[in-house]
Amino acid sequence: KQLGQSYADKQAALQEAKRKKGGNLMVADLNDVLTAEDMSKVEVHDTEYLKTVMIAIPKAVKPQFEANVENIGKDIAGYGGPDWSSNPTSLGKEGQFGSQIDRHSKRGSPVVPGSLKRVKEDADSALYAVTILKGQYEAGYFEGEEFTPGTKTDFLEEFAKSCRKERYVIREFDYDPSQSGRAAMALEQLQVEVDGMRSGLTRWCKTHYGEAFVAWMHIKVIRVFCESVLRYGLPVDFTAVLYKVAPGKEQALTSALDKALGDGKADGDDNDVDDDDEYHDFVLLKFDP
Repeated sequence: KQLGQSYADKQAALQEAKRKKGGNLMVADLNDVLTAEDMSKVEVHDTEYLKTVMIAIPKAVKPQFEANVENIGKDIAGYGGPDWSSNPTSLGKEGQFGSQIDRHSKRGSPVVPGSLKRVKEDADSALYAVTILKGQYEAGYFEGEEFTPGTKTDFLEEFAKSCRKERYVIREFDYDPSQSGRAAMALEQLQVEVDGMRSGLTRWCKTHYGEAFVAWMHIKVIRVFCESVLRYGLPVDFTAVLYKVAPGKEQALTSALDKALGDGKADGDDNDVDDDDEYHDFVLLKFDP
């Protein structure tokens, strides 16, 4: 059982690797797909405040995505604050900053305007780079003499949820030129491991099949003996016969035995039979290894 489970797990991993290898930009390993030339066209940010993410989309929705990308997650980031443009003299006065201001009175998308860049596309999908705000700090405040520290809100997870609602896929990806080709090597290694486990499992089955078959047959013989004694009583006086039936001829054999050994008709529909086995005038056990 453990060998079978291990082989099934390894085979599933191999199928997943093959799916990624032959898949489009929404599932493929980007380190194998993107070249240094592709990445040279993209300005990647990963700072305290900005993060460049890769978004894969179906090719059919390209116009819609390019037109509305800056509205994805339009209720995530808070852009509210004091309006000093109309009254500059109030700049910095009490009640005009920190916890006294509702940052969420105005909301918008964390996408940085103008940051969209198409990286690559294939027959089914397209890959874009988009820069977003990493998060937002909510100011701390005093309650009497006790200070409550501010909190940091992460935008990336909420932005990913908003993308999934539109059936866009954020690809978690860190470009590493040294990773190029490793997926193919890993696929070959998985194939070697699966082949080796299949050979080992086959040898194990061949070795133990005979023992299991003998034990199974022994149980069948014991059951024939017990049911025959229960049906015909003592002393033991019956003959056990093993029939090898051609495929599709099971019903014909059963009917022939009913005519030869019984009253010519099976009694499988008898209401006195509680189980699902057919009742005959002889003990019949089916053996299908």
